This record gives sequence, structure tokens and C-alpha cells, in this order.
Amino acid sequence: MADYIYDLETYPNCFLMTVMEASSQKVLCWEISDRCNESRDIINFTRYLVAHKHRLVGFNNVGFDYPILHMLCVMGNGDAQTLYNKAQAIITDQYGGNRWLHRIKPTEVLVPQIDLYLIHHFDNVARATSLKALEFAMRSDNIEDLPFEVGTRLTAEQMDKLREYNVHDVKETYKFYLESLPMIAFREELTAKYKRDFMNHNDTKIGKDYFTMRLEEAGVECYEWTDNGRQPKQTVRDSIHLKDAILPHVDFDHPEFKRVLNWLLNQTITETKGVFKDLTATVNGFTFVFGLGGVHGSIESETVYSDEDHVIIDLDVTSYYPSLAIKYKFHPEHLGETFCQVYTDLKDQRVHHAKGTPENAMLKLALNGVYGDSNNPYSIFYDPLFTMSITLNGQLLLCLLAEWLFGVDGLQLIQVNTDGLTIRVARDKVQEVEFIRQTWEGYTGLQLEEAIYSRMFIRDVNNYIAEYENGGVKRKGAYEYDRDWHQNQSALVVPKVAEEVLLTGTPIRETVLNWDNRLDFMKLVKVPKSSNLVINYPDWGDTDFPLQNTTRYYVSHDGGQLVKIMPPLARKPDEWRRISVESGWSVTPCNDIKDASAPINYDYYIQEVEKLVLGLL
Repeated sequence: MADYIYDLETYPNCFLMTVMEASSQKVLCWEISDRCNESRDIINFTRYLVAHKHRLVGFNNVGFDYPILHMLCVMGNGDAQTLYNKAQAIITDQYGGNRWLHRIKPTEVLVPQIDLYLIHHFDNVARATSLKALEFAMRSDNIEDLPFEVGTRLTAEQMDKLREYNVHDVKETYKFYLESLPMIAFREELTAKYKRDFMNHNDTKIGKDYFTMRLEEAGVECYEWTDNGRQPKQTVRDSIHLKDAILPHVDFDHPEFKRVLNWLLNQTITETKGVFKDLTATVNGFTFVFGLGGVHGSIESETVYSDEDHVIIDLDVTSYYPSLAIKYKFHPEHLGETFCQVYTDLKDQRVHHAKGTPENAMLKLALNGVYGDSNNPYSIFYDPLFTMSITLNGQLLLCLLAEWLFGVDGLQLIQVNTDGLTIRVARDKVQEVEFIRQTWEGYTGLQLEEAIYSRMFIRDVNNYIAEYENGGVKRKGAYEYDRDWHQNQSALVVPKVAEEVLLTGTPIRETVLNWDNRLDFMKLVKVPKSSNLVINYPDWGDTDFPLQNTTRYYVSHDGGQLVKIMPPLARKPDEWRRISVESGWSVTPCNDIKDASAPINYDYYIQEVEKLVLGLL
């Protein structure tokens, strides 16, 4: 089986398909336009792929490119206008909330599809990422946006330009394909082993589907057939008395914790959103903030050290949410206690598979994906009482651990966050901590994992650096620079220098000035199709020079003012808004990296580093 990377471009009088063979990187291009019609060549190539059982790899191809290609193959011939109309219908229905309307049924797909967009879960609103943003993250030499407005009738010269753009997109998709090969291999192994198609599943869906598969094997009916087709079985509740979710043996001595517990016990909710709004407890000067995702709190703007007399200990509950469900038999009501049996079995199985194996990875996904889906009204796991049972007891039991630890003389609580807490304690009190830890484990039936930090640089609960005693580093929030593809990869010089300054004591300015990776200074700005991005050079009057809607830039000397031009608000329907980017600083756009010729304004980056380190040194 060989993989072919592909991408389509559709305009009223020009349709292009470009393909790259992954192994040889050979590129093929076909055109259907006013000047030629290579429909038969495209169809014959597709037949070749079918005959040899090869695959097509793309970016959002399952939802967009393949339905168009499939239609062309079914018709046997095509013209640019018809294919353009199909593309517009797909886009319209996607924005209209019917993204499934044009997708081809798996049994009817001619050529197997690998969709990098789906595998990386970019179809999730919170993770939505374009190929252009990926080009920035991959540090490509060129970040090219669509050269002509959609719907334009192209000239011959523009068609040639579009072909170059199409080839560029395929090459960039190929680069991301190489980055994705371990994920593809993982899905291939699962598909072969379980005889179920996991190829375009994101990680969360893999976990949920495997859990569902195991439930069905155990005789649990997860779906039912209705007039609307197959629907997930669920437990829908008009209201929930929170006392029904809270374990009876949860109790506190401190009046603040008692107040929170009593308040929760007297609540009846009709939806999970907003339950914990403004719910806090301040104990021994430390504020606990409760939320649907878990409890959190932290000291702020402080540096904490282990030394000869004190040690920083981090205690995390092992597989906290799955362990709660298993220990206390929390389960979606419609799935019964078999749910807990399957959960237990999956957790036990994972122990027998080494880290790094596909089985271990899949079982981890299966264990972790269920809680979040229990509050998803489209899921078979939906039961908001199960959601509340997990999150309420998870938070309260951590507070119980904190209350017991506060009994250790001189102990300082540094952080609490979802599944664990961090303390600083005198070394001669560590045995007391160990006794409390074992007592809590026996009382709750849960296990705590320990890590020792040599020091922590803490801005707040979501932004900190923790150095392990073995020299390893844990980074959170603004200090992270090894980021996921969907996360902002701008100005990575800032967290990198901040870490170096905090851990080694190097001077900020000198470190920034001597930083030798120019790409670490690059930033990305994006505006939607309804808006425009422009740059204005003060010495050239008030002229706005248009930029791509996705633009790479850096803060520089001798640059211009970057501005977003956004649609009017309802109260001022005739007034387009001008919003400055990097207000007060000039920038140089460089979608083509060769344009990065103006000198970097290091003062900007130095100030950004200072925001992360001053007050912590």
C-alpha cells in the first residue's frame, strides 16, 4: 500500500488536482478548465489507486476534497463549474451545521482516505487549525494563502499561479504527513488487530470507540434504533440533587470546607454548567477554587526551593477519574455496573502492556476519554449525575487530603490542581506526610504518586516551571514551548529564554541578543475571511497595504503598523473597526522568510521575557 498526498482547488472556470507520491515525492497535476479537460486522466488515476489498493492522504479531505473527487468519478466526466458548485454546497452545508451531508459512506469510498485534519482532531472548535497555521508551526519557508478570491473567474495566467499554489499546499501537507506518521502507524496497528476502522479517528474517539466495543462484547446495548435512525442510549435527567452524587464519608473539620460541603449538599441543579460559579474556600491563607473541571489554587508570583531543611513534594492521584469510577462504582445509569467491570478490566490490562506500545496507548485513551464524554449530549456515556459524581468527589477528596496535611506543623500548600497537590514541608516532617498519605489512600481506596521538585517558579496555577530533583523540567502555560500543533507557536524565544534565565541565571538582555534562531522570534496573526489584515507604514501616508489573512511577522525596527480591519458592530453598522496588532511597535511581515530583512527589535522580546521572570528571580 502506497500513500499519495493530494489537494483540490475549485473555481468556476478552473479545477485542479495535485498529487504527490509519498515515497518518491513525484508530483502530478491535472486541470479541468476553459483551456483543457483532464477528467479522464483523473478518473484513470483513481482507478489505478483502487486497483493497487493505495491510499489518498489529505487535509480535510474526508469532508471536502474526496466528496468532489468521488462525484467526478461517478459522473465519468466533469466541468469546472459543476465541481465548483459542489465545493460551494459542501462549504455552505458545513457552516449550516450539516457537515455530514456530503460525506461518502465508508462502504462506497473508492480509495481509502487518510485525513490529517481528523486524526489531529482539528475538527474540534477548541483545536481548530488551518494548514496555513501549520505551515507557521512547521517553520516553512513560505506561508501561502489562497491567491485569488473564491468565485473569481480566472485568466490563464491566474490558473498557472493557482497551480503553483496547489503544488505548494500538497508539499506542505506532505511535510505534516511526515510529522503524523507515528499516529498513522498507531491507527494501522489498531485497525489490523481489532478489525475495525480506526484510521481517521482522533485519539479521544479511539478511546471511546474501544470502550464502546468492549461494552458491547460484554452484552451492554449502547445504541437503539428510532425513527431518526441509530441513537445512543443515554440517561437524561431533568434535575440532580447533588447530595446524591457526594460520597457519604466525605466530611471536614475546617469550617470553610464544611461550608462548601453543606452548600453543595443542598443544591439541586438542572444543568452542570455554572454549578461552581464563584465557589471558593480559603483555608490557612490558601484559596481553593472549585470548578466543573476540578479544584485548583496556587500561590502566585513566588519562587519556592527545596533545601537542606525543606523539600517540595508533588502528590498526584493515579488515574484519578477512572480510579474514582472503579472504586466507588460510579457509572452512567443506562450502562449499568458492567461499565465499572469494563473500566476495571481496561485499567488492569494497561498494566500488562509496556509504555509506548499501541495497546498501552489505546487503553490510556479509553480510560481517560469517558469522563469528558459523560457530559456530552451526543455520547453513549451521557449521564450528568455520573459527571457530577466524579468531579464533586474528586475535588472534595483532594480538599480532605489538604485538610489533613495542614495538620503538619509548618507545612505550606503550594498548589492544588484537578488530580493532585504540591506541598513544601520540613524534611523532619516527611514521615508525618507519609503517614497522612497512607491513611488517605486507605480511607479513599486511591493511590498517590510522588515526585520531588528542587524548585518551582510560579506565576499562578496555570503558569509555572517546576524543576525535578533529577534535573528534568515541567513547564505549564506561558512557560511551555514544546507545544501541540493547535497551540500558538508564536515568539518561542520568550519562554525559552525565560526558562534559561530562571534556571541558570543568565542575564535577560544578553541572552535575547545572542539567541541564534531567528525563527524563534516569529509570530503569527490570523483574521477570519470576513475581515482584512493590512500594514500601514507611517512614512508613506495613510495607505493600507493588504496582507494575507494568515500572516507571519516579527517585531522589528523600520517596520509598519499591523492592523486588523473587522466588520462593524450592530450599534455602529457603518463603521468598520481598526484594531492594532502589537500596538506601539512596528513589525515586518515575512510570509516568505526571505523578507525577514529588517533588524529585530530585541527590546520588545526582552520586555516579554521580563513579564515571565521579574518577581521570580
